[in-house]
Amino acid sequence: MKGIAFLFFVTAVLCVSFGMAWGLQMSISGDHSLYGAHAHLNLVGWVTMGLFGLYYAVTPQAATGRLPAIHYALAVSGVVLMVIGIVLFLKEGSPVPVGIGSVLTFGSMVVFLYTVARNGIGRSV
Repeated sequence: MKGIAFLFFVTAVLCVSFGMAWGLQMSISGDHSLYGAHAHLNLVGWVTMGLFGLYYAVTPQAATGRLPAIHYALAVSGVVLMVIGIVLFLKEGSPVPVGIGSVLTFGSMVVFLYTVARNGIGRSV
């Protein structure tokens, strides 16, 4: 499996690896003040990206054209800005990066909704 499904899976594994390391650091230090950012990295980064990858792997006709690359760019930039934005909001009170990241993440889900509606699930016959 290569292509967009592979990119989503690799990104998911990177997100959960960083999320697990971050969780260990929080546990060892006893400082759980950034748990919201940690949770979003694991949920949006690991679970959502993994599900996107799984979808593109089982529905290869959806992985063609430019839309999957746009989807990937929105999803990755969204999760990165959202997680960094949550940290900045909790530390400095700045809502702008988390707002932008949230909108990008929502945009990636709208693209995914369109993709699923257009292609269904599974290989086309």
